[in-house]
Amino acid sequence: MTGAGDETSQRAVAAALTNPRLVAAALDLHDNRIPEAERALRAYLKENPFDVAAIRLLAEVAARIGRFRDSETLLRRALELAPGFGAARANLATVLYRQNRSVEAIAELDRLLDEDLDSDSLGPANLKAAALGRIGEFEEALGLYEAILKDAPNQPRVWMSYAHTLKTIGRSDDGIKAYREALALNPHLGEVWWSLANLKTYRFSDDDVAVMQKALKTPGLKDADRLHLDFALGKALEDRRDYAASFAHYATGNALRRRSDRYDAGVITAMVDESIDLFTPRFFAERQGVGCPARDPIFILGMPRAGSTLIEQILSSHSQIEGTQELADMPALARRGGRYPARLLDLDAADFKKLGEDYLDRTRVQRKTDRPMFIDKLPNNWAHVAFIHLILPNATIVDARRHPLACGFSNFKQHFARGQDFTYDLADMGRYYADYVRLMAHVDTVLPACVHRTIHEHLVDHTESEIRALVSACGLDFEEATLRFFETGRAVRTPSSEQVRRPVNRDGTDAWQGFEPWLGPLKTALGPVLDAYPNAPQAFRR
Repeated sequence: MTGAGDETSQRAVAAALTNPRLVAAALDLHDNRIPEAERALRAYLKENPFDVAAIRLLAEVAARIGRFRDSETLLRRALELAPGFGAARANLATVLYRQNRSVEAIAELDRLLDEDLDSDSLGPANLKAAALGRIGEFEEALGLYEAILKDAPNQPRVWMSYAHTLKTIGRSDDGIKAYREALALNPHLGEVWWSLANLKTYRFSDDDVAVMQKALKTPGLKDADRLHLDFALGKALEDRRDYAASFAHYATGNALRRRSDRYDAGVITAMVDESIDLFTPRFFAERQGVGCPARDPIFILGMPRAGSTLIEQILSSHSQIEGTQELADMPALARRGGRYPARLLDLDAADFKKLGEDYLDRTRVQRKTDRPMFIDKLPNNWAHVAFIHLILPNATIVDARRHPLACGFSNFKQHFARGQDFTYDLADMGRYYADYVRLMAHVDTVLPACVHRTIHEHLVDHTESEIRALVSACGLDFEEATLRFFETGRAVRTPSSEQVRRPVNRDGTDAWQGFEPWLGPLKTALGPVLDAYPNAPQAFRR
């Protein structure tokens, strides 16, 4: 669109740069003074309701505090007023991406890039590549990264994103080279050091350790770089069996991450309490026969770092099962329209069937083959097992479980990009694991045989019998290929991507033992769950 739209866009940018009230609000936003920025922008928009620069800034405020739907509404209003406002379109694409609406984000980015609007193309192109990766279009994403780097080779973060994608599709050596290119450009970029550590099979040299230790002493180093360096050094020192120094770095990195986090363990405990009270045998009896009858999905859930990626790789080696990735669709549907689980009381049979159909529609973009079944491997779906059963009663549900100390410490030393805020404190970690166990124990009671449980240590020690049981739980005949899962070529996005490309082994199974002197808070929070493992204490209530 040309003419009035372009002129409006140009005026908007000029206003944002010169209007003292908007400049002040932008500075508040830059310095993370969110309430001040929001108050100033709302007051300004009362007087100037059609100022698209102000609308865009208010949308950024909403996005900063996680109100993505509000941000989207504001950005669409700005683009209605100024279709050529490239910065607003780029913001809209980002907000859509953060809502896991990658296809819509790509459409906005294509329009932005095709029309060469008033936005720098590097950021949108990089975001498009990330969105392509999220929906499994890895080859197209790689091509886009390579085109970006050809034109702008001095971009360490683009090299890092490129390396992430190479790692995901199994090109580990090329990924390591790309990570090294990023570090050559910026040796203080902590996320790259952590990305190398996060390969799990990578070993740092003494020179690497020295460079990371020096980087930590850099004046003015950002907290994000500092905590990533701490996690990476924790891994490097753990590999050297220097457990005290390793734990010190893990603890420092977690403390930094926890400081910027608002995690409240009580929220999960309350959700579990409410779920146990709501999900009675009578509740399910009254809803017998509801939901979408499709058998397509296989949900692998439980704790992060509990062996779920290994299970996914095994099942994805079956000719009837397609592996996808960790999908955010089920939590989004569970919370649509109200607080979970109380909102389920307001749903009727038609609602449950429609929600199951919506899930299949939303996830169809992830399916790249004609295999009849597919895997959704989002660990946090343990909180929604009852909901899954109600909307997709014929789906397979697999609970991946690992020793609570092994699992707990593995999470503590893992820096997650987002979504696992309970992992940054050992006591929070233990409480979360205990809440997970008691909800799953309740599900076992009210929905017997609904969930197939795989104990990680049993899978390691009795591989073939456990794999046969897994395949049977999916209602399929056994195939020898599932025993040779490590030969299956597929994209794996999780931290275990390199580990599941090897045969089953005991590497890392007992890694927590060297750190046991510091795991007291985890043990205390686990309570009876620790003593009862691998059995679930049915009567355990917090």
